[in-house]
Amino acid sequence: MPVKQKDAKAFVTEWHRHHKPPAGAVFCVGAADDDGVLRAVAMVGRPVARMLDNGQTLEVTRTATDGTVNANSLLYGAAWRAAKALGYTRLVTYTQAGESGASLRGAGWRVIAQRAPRRGWSCPSRPRESHGTDRIARTLWEAPAAS
Repeated sequence: MPVKQKDAKAFVTEWHRHHKPPAGAVFCVGAADDDGVLRAVAMVGRPVARMLDNGQTLEVTRTATDGTVNANSLLYGAAWRAAKALGYTRLVTYTQAGESGASLRGAGWRVIAQRAPRRGWSCPSRPRESHGTDRIARTLWEAPAAS
């Protein structure tokens, strides 16, 4: 189901384990139960890495669930179908070290790179606050090839 960005941000704020909602999104999708209660959301936006931001690539910047089984896999698949319908040719996301990626594998995604831990985003010319996710290795995933 489509989800308004403000509603997706509120859901992420309540349910995500270690991140705040991203600043914005190109689109958001959700999974609801039979009674229409929102159980999970995915926020999809421009890639955070500038080298991936080529106009044809989007990134799943956040997913969050209330624990509903298989909701993340459903959202990854729905996000990819929506991105393709909008004309995008590539969809990527990241997991942190310690996250299994089972939802991504369940949706047919594949690992394309391992990223070493980064020192953080802060530098003398542009100081930034740490969000608690610095110095953690990440895995870059890609949605199945467009068919």
